[in-house]
Amino acid sequence: MKTEILAVSAPAIERAANALVAGEPVALPTETVYGLAANALDPVACARIFEAKDRPLNDPLIVHLPDIGWLARLTKPSALALRLAETFWPGPLTMVLPRTEVVPDLVTAGQGTVAVRMSAHPVFRAVAEAAAIPLAAPSANRFGRISPTTAGHVLSELDGRIGIILDGGACSHGIESTIVLVEDDGIEILRHGPITAGALEKIASVRATSHGDIATPGSLKSHYAPVTPLDLVESLAGEARENTGLLAWHPVDDGAGFTAVEVLSATGDLREVAANLYAGMRRLDERGLSRILALPVPEDGLGAAIMERLQKAAARE
Repeated sequence: MKTEILAVSAPAIERAANALVAGEPVALPTETVYGLAANALDPVACARIFEAKDRPLNDPLIVHLPDIGWLARLTKPSALALRLAETFWPGPLTMVLPRTEVVPDLVTAGQGTVAVRMSAHPVFRAVAEAAAIPLAAPSANRFGRISPTTAGHVLSELDGRIGIILDGGACSHGIESTIVLVEDDGIEILRHGPITAGALEKIASVRATSHGDIATPGSLKSHYAPVTPLDLVESLAGEARENTGLLAWHPVDDGAGFTAVEVLSATGDLREVAANLYAGMRRLDERGLSRILALPVPEDGLGAAIMERLQKAAARE
């Protein structure tokens, strides 16, 4: 299969939408990372996502809604869920809600819940509205690997496995959406992301995660990982530096001697760190190094989401 990267235009959006309606997967930009989209109501189309990504079937998919009217068709939303949607949608918040029978079991990994969100990216929204169907869209990369934040990243992961990549430029947030389990009396954060605990607490009570039995995207111990072994270290003192890369969230004085250094923000701005995290990690991974060292970030606000990604990238299974 030949993989094409299409510049954004009205004909390209129409072509992508037609491909999705026909059951083909298409890589699309979102405000978080690039997603590999397919018709969420078509199990065969969704199976093509799993095939292209080498994704295990027990890992459920997030469903992106073309408009808010689909929320009650795919889920059984509570008053709290509706309030969260009104506050944060379109945007990088995914809600795990009771599903309806319309949603295929393949999408939910056979669970009684489904993860849903509405993307704020204008290209994704244009394609979804043109196709007029909900789109299952996990990150457009091989399973467990670094998530793509540019069309070129997608091509390096899925060349020959999908037909179309729609190039919408670099993603603004750079890390995946926040995932919350919505219950009658509050919410639990199942995956940290751009919508922080502090922002959610303005709407509802936020509890510590206790539903370890609910499978969610990115919930495996090792995920978002480069091929090169990555170690999360508190200090660079005593660390070997030959053929080693350094992933730093701000400029460091003790960076001499490393083969390659990626500084994710010149000022330590966590929004810049999040936006540049996967691209910086990918550049180091492509250098053929023996290992990558990463320095931890403060776990306040967006830092919790960044640390969650670094810990999973460093995990060994």
